[in-house]
Amino acid sequence: MLRIYGDIQSGNCYKVKLLCLLLDIQHEWVHMDIVAGDTRNELFLQKNPNAKVPVISLDSGRNLWESNAILNYLAEGSPLLPQDPLQRATILQWQFFEQYSHEPYIAVARYINKYLGLPAERADEYHAKQAGGHKALAVMEQHLAICPYFVGEAMTIADISLYAYTRVAHEGGFDLSAYPGINRWFARIEAQPKFQSMQQLLIADGGY
Repeated sequence: MLRIYGDIQSGNCYKVKLLCLLLDIQHEWVHMDIVAGDTRNELFLQKNPNAKVPVISLDSGRNLWESNAILNYLAEGSPLLPQDPLQRATILQWQFFEQYSHEPYIAVARYINKYLGLPAERADEYHAKQAGGHKALAVMEQHLAICPYFVGEAMTIADISLYAYTRVAHEGGFDLSAYPGINRWFARIEAQPKFQSMQQLLIADGGY
């Protein structure tokens, strides 16, 4: 059975969990406490020398890491990853945007606040992330003002990639009330059959 190493409070890990729920992919979830250093032990480093989650371990014994790479692998052959070459390239376009223009601001600000408790020595860094985060949100809002999803007329893994950290951006200090297109998109994602929020999953697993 597919084994997933992750922390459900991490947006990158939640992406993978959400995809598995939507596609009914059977798996074993192995909780990793990233603050306690679970990703830095020798056994885990054999799976991912970059010491980050998520990681999936396949029945073949091979491991795959980087959340968006995992999404592309697991979604192959499903409606969440269309066969059209331009659509697939556009999915990658938004996934690269998520990793380079979105996550470094929104996810990092959230990490400093939620995981670390906004320590004084990182307050300047936290506040410096706000402008870049809002720039990314504005790009998303511009697209979602005229399109229901990020690629085509149906949900794809591009939406999963961007949903995970955007949905909890308020935990990094980002006020989402000024982004009506994003909020309508949230509702469309959350109306999908078998959808579960990060909070629902945390409650189901006892909150760790």
